[in-house]
Amino acid sequence: MDGLTTWLWRYRGRILAGFLSLLMVNGATILVPLVIREAIDRLTLGEGALLRSGLMITGLAAVVMIFRFLWRYFFIGAARRIERELRAKLYSHLLGLSASFYNETKTGDLMAHATNDIEAIARACGFGAITIADPLFMIPVSVAIMISIDPRLTLYAILPLPVLTLFMLWFGTVIHRRFEAVQEAFSTLMEKVRETVSGIRVLKSFVQERGTEDDFSTTNQLQVDRNMALVRIMGLFHPMIELLSGASLAIILWIGGVGVIRSTISLGDFVAFTQYLSMLIWPMVAMGWAVNLIQRGRASLGRINRLLAETPEIVAPAKPRSLSGTRIEIRDLTFAYPSPDGRPATPALSDIQLTIDEGMTLGIVGLTGAGKSTLAHLIPRIFDPPVGTICIGGIDIRDVGLDELRRSIGFVPQDPFLFSATLSENIAFGVPDAAQETIEEAAILAGIHDEILEFPEGYETTVGERGISLSGGQKQRIAIARALLLKPQIVIFDDPLSAVDAEREEFILGKLREFFHGRTSIIIAHRISAVMHADQTIVIDKGRIVERGTHEELITGDGIYARIWKLQQAERRASQS
Repeated sequence: MDGLTTWLWRYRGRILAGFLSLLMVNGATILVPLVIREAIDRLTLGEGALLRSGLMITGLAAVVMIFRFLWRYFFIGAARRIERELRAKLYSHLLGLSASFYNETKTGDLMAHATNDIEAIARACGFGAITIADPLFMIPVSVAIMISIDPRLTLYAILPLPVLTLFMLWFGTVIHRRFEAVQEAFSTLMEKVRETVSGIRVLKSFVQERGTEDDFSTTNQLQVDRNMALVRIMGLFHPMIELLSGASLAIILWIGGVGVIRSTISLGDFVAFTQYLSMLIWPMVAMGWAVNLIQRGRASLGRINRLLAETPEIVAPAKPRSLSGTRIEIRDLTFAYPSPDGRPATPALSDIQLTIDEGMTLGIVGLTGAGKSTLAHLIPRIFDPPVGTICIGGIDIRDVGLDELRRSIGFVPQDPFLFSATLSENIAFGVPDAAQETIEEAAILAGIHDEILEFPEGYETTVGERGISLSGGQKQRIAIARALLLKPQIVIFDDPLSAVDAEREEFILGKLREFFHGRTSIIIAHRISAVMHADQTIVIDKGRIVERGTHEELITGDGIYARIWKLQQAERRASQS
């Protein structure tokens, strides 16, 4: 998988420009102590000409100002572009993953990947790269100049540095491990917040605010504890740097000061030497900072790479075939959802044999959990059926391009999802450039047009998150209008009118029959009245087709269909009396 260096290499032009700018800054900075040394030595000898030294320092400061801006522009600019590209890559990858992945992965964890993890990678590629590049120039040049001033004094000055190097190696390993723990805790915290906000109405209904608050406090404290474990190790690093640098400076003041008194080293050389020692200490501190940033970035990139390594279970065929009809044939279909522990799962559908001719309307009835929705999700390959078990127009759906297959099918789930956008935008989601007239025609067919006009801003009314401002029935009919707008050749309604009363359901389905004409349609419903006009109806029980026939044929039997019909008729008579 890609590492930090791989991402930096993609923007090598900007990184190189930033590095050259950094060299200019460091070069100008390196020259300042030499100018100061010359000025001090002149003062010691009673000579003047300090104006030239002052102008030189001012000129070097101007060079530092200009090129410091440039290295920040190039380095940080490259980091932000890496952040943009990586976030786009992650988002695109998430769109391509199968539904089963989202069944097993927490949303909060994905949000943490897209925010904190990518931000940590950007910091590693920006300031992390800078603080690694800086010492590569400053340390050898500073040491070389220090040696040229006084080799013996240089040896004493760098005595503490091996200890610092060993400390930094240990420090980097611990930072990596503890930052991964911090990010995992942040993921858990994000998921807890998301879950609470999404289920706020249920939470309030059951008066669980206090219990949820206590649970959140525990999760929040875990985040604090793991951050504090990271803070403790980081808090140890900088004092250790100060201790070792202070030890170096103490040695230099003692030995160098004696040298100045004995005139074995000039005062200008001594001042320049201490300044170069300070320049040597800063890159050491910067390297510690870089270790921190880069280890955080590596830990986050490891988490991102593990996510990017996830492969979709449902993939488009290498050589897709085009649909040539809408006749649906299902043969020997047995399907089980993947088991998280890898053990064989109980089949949701078993030995399904079914043919739906072109232009035919099929009704599907069954008790809760019978497998109706599973069958509806297999046809557009939301979940993948076994090879050769479902064909449309004589072609195995696994050989058809995913885009073509799904655009040919208007699928309306029982629990529709609406976006926090206008009603028009929600209806036109599959056809963003649809004309307003076409949107309204779809809404009329779905039986929601008149209610939309009653909203303050009509079709331009913005619904809340997940359509929270709409009733369940309104959300379902918006989803129906969204599917109708596609004008698909195959329509699958997975009980999309369950939140609508029986009379309104009958009215809407009556208007939709004309739309169904010439299209292959599947209507899944828990009310018999929704499927009584279907060309054929099947009853699914425990994953198997146990009855099939027309409405008139099924109600004369003694099976599940007839029992449901009689029960619903009795309920209807009771409600009217």
